[in-house]
Amino acid sequence: MFTYINPDIRERLIRDGKLLRINSDGCEVDMADAPGPGLHVNLMGPIPLPLARGHVQPTVHWYASVRSTELNEVEQLANTLREQGGQHLFSHLASSMAVNSVLVIGKPDKSDNPLVRVHSNCLTGDVFGSQRCDCGPQLEFALDRIAEDPEGGYLVYMAGHEGRGIGLWAKAATYLLQDSGEDTYQANRSLGLPDDSRDFSDAAVLLKYFGQGRRLRLLTNNPKKVEDLTNLGVPHIEQVKHVYGVDDHNLQYLKAKRDWGHKLGEEDLSAPE
Repeated sequence: MFTYINPDIRERLIRDGKLLRINSDGCEVDMADAPGPGLHVNLMGPIPLPLARGHVQPTVHWYASVRSTELNEVEQLANTLREQGGQHLFSHLASSMAVNSVLVIGKPDKSDNPLVRVHSNCLTGDVFGSQRCDCGPQLEFALDRIAEDPEGGYLVYMAGHEGRGIGLWAKAATYLLQDSGEDTYQANRSLGLPDDSRDFSDAAVLLKYFGQGRRLRLLTNNPKKVEDLTNLGVPHIEQVKHVYGVDDHNLQYLKAKRDWGHKLGEEDLSAPE
């Protein structure tokens, strides 16, 4: 039974401090109140997860995050399905929500400047291990870097960011266009799509909540990510270069990112012998 269907489970999680709501300022608000104006995010956790990724393979604490508006829509649909005896359709509920994640690694609450990675999901790279991009290696390298940091940090995994926000189906089409000679940004434009349509609003709310106004060392080569998060109210972001997984398969992809504005030098774009 999904927790957004069973009110008793929901209340128990709230009592146990495992389910809470935060507003756009990253402040906790009362779950009993209806969400006010602006972005509100429901946060469930922490949930211990021993990871078999990277070299360090730490045990982290996982928080699942979803927008309150999306969760409310799913709850209303769940009530309708239950009343109509449509339990066999419950599996469709999850498709209505983009569930983001936060991994708390080490003891970042003791750090004045925790290390942070905001990672956009990439099925082909993160799960399949595709070398057409550097996403999978960057994810594992971030887990290692944060776990090896003296006080750890946070990894925010954004579920709705596939293909820089265009979705998996359109991303598959851009790959075919890239195979015809276009770079990753030209392929987006050929489909009439933006170069980068990712929304970092949810990530900003989560960083405000977990960061608590501290200086955050953000693992990224993309100045636009820093700019977007700063414009969304996340204070004190220090950009930290994060290059890993460069090879002959993704070299042209990374050069296109450099030409688009990513901070990548020639020494960063040398594929290993």
